[in-house]
Amino acid sequence: MIRFENVSKRFKVKSGAKVILDQASFEIPRGKSLGVLGVNGAGKSTFLRMIAGNELPDRGRVVREDVSISWPLGFADTFHGSLTGRQNLKFACRVYRKNVDAVTRYVEDFAELGPHIDMPVKTYSSGMKARLAFGLSMAFNFDIYLVDEITAVGDANFKAKSNRVFTEKLASSDIIMVSHSMPTLRRYCTAGCVLNRGDIRFYDTIGEAISAYEDLTKDKA
Repeated sequence: MIRFENVSKRFKVKSGAKVILDQASFEIPRGKSLGVLGVNGAGKSTFLRMIAGNELPDRGRVVREDVSISWPLGFADTFHGSLTGRQNLKFACRVYRKNVDAVTRYVEDFAELGPHIDMPVKTYSSGMKARLAFGLSMAFNFDIYLVDEITAVGDANFKAKSNRVFTEKLASSDIIMVSHSMPTLRRYCTAGCVLNRGDIRFYDTIGEAISAYEDLTKDKA
């Protein structure tokens, strides 16, 4: 279970301050996959990073009880650019106490990076980074996967393999997914929430969340 207790988060901008959450208290229970919606700049990626622990709230706290949570898939700063892909895998395995050899074999086969696995990640294309991050995440068994605007990369066979493995993981895990793709959210999520100007509202179904988001964007048009 993930619990936000009186959490506030804001950033300074030229016009003053951008509020992400304002004294928000809520729980994200197990058993539901959550789609996170909001206009550009609403703070969706920041929300995921607070769940992961990569970003601290200004006030309040985020509690994670009896749950293992992935890093945000798709987040650009997942890896250390000066280290090779293989070195990044070793570092992640030590942090999460996983078998380095087993994880490396899995990711080498899954990500299909060939000799690039031994090159610095800063030399990778965005697609190669995404494949490395996705393969590493699928090598671990998390209770909750955080997904930030990740899209399938590679040829049709790689996309099919990625979708198949991700679907298998969701048989026993939940996801919290940020995406502007409504079909993607409908495919993977059962419930949803909408971030808007420091407020967050939850909906029992992803369809209700998408409708609320569409109404919000119509008002802003």
